Amino acid sequence: MATAIEKSGSADVTPGFTNPDPATIDRLEGKVSDAEWKLRCDLAATYRLCAMHAWTDLVFTHISVRLPDEDGEERFLINPYGVMFDEMTASSLIKIDIQGNIKQDTPYFINPAGFTIHSAVHSAREDAGCVIHVHTPYGIAVSVQKEGLRRYTQFSMQVHDDLAYHDYEGIALDLDERERLIADIGEKNLLILRNHGTLTIGKNCAGAFLRMYLLENACKTQILAQAVGDEAALHEEPETMGARVFQQASPLFMPGMGDNLVWPGLMRKLKRTNPGHDY
Repeated sequence: MATAIEKSGSADVTPGFTNPDPATIDRLEGKVSDAEWKLRCDLAATYRLCAMHAWTDLVFTHISVRLPDEDGEERFLINPYGVMFDEMTASSLIKIDIQGNIKQDTPYFINPAGFTIHSAVHSAREDAGCVIHVHTPYGIAVSVQKEGLRRYTQFSMQVHDDLAYHDYEGIALDLDERERLIADIGEKNLLILRNHGTLTIGKNCAGAFLRMYLLENACKTQILAQAVGDEAALHEEPETMGARVFQQASPLFMPGMGDNLVWPGLMRKLKRTNPGHDY
């Protein structure tokens, strides 16, 4: 967990900083562009969906969305540090530039470790519309295994060939780590951060969320299968079968497919169970 407290931009954070209820801050709809508001709503929904699926580590992980460039400047949205995922709102999200400067009025600040990881991916990958990074027990349990994710299940084979690894370097506060993280992930869309957690990339929130759903379930089923205590008793599919399943599953990530197949239903479920992300 990153515990450093820092505010990029105009003010430093002291031990007396405030952490207001996100439902009480000014609503930004109509004060930002329609495109930004739509992305804010999608991102806030993604935070709440991660909470719904128990993929949270209190406030210590991050999801970000790239915003349309303004005057040639790259900007993205990330969570206010201290707001729980199940209470995230579109208006509470923080707009920052690629240097970590806050580009709006906000009572909140950002987690510097979140900035390090997400700025690296957004700066290197134009296709990274959304980046999800989580610390789940199952994902971390696989991240410590020398052989990483195995081809034990259909879940794992759907993502196995799109998965990279990044060695642990401590809490991600060193900006120099960004170069190595970018080099490790390359053109792949899923990353296991050794001894740390998992990360997925999508052209939008729907794609990144679906990849994380598959990766999380791949890790969970691997740990459950390994609970027999005898690796020799487990059947791992060969590389050829893994490649076949990966290709069979690839339409899920075609534009207009996975995002239309899964995302609308998730939004309906969120509206029933935890409304308010679009405030």
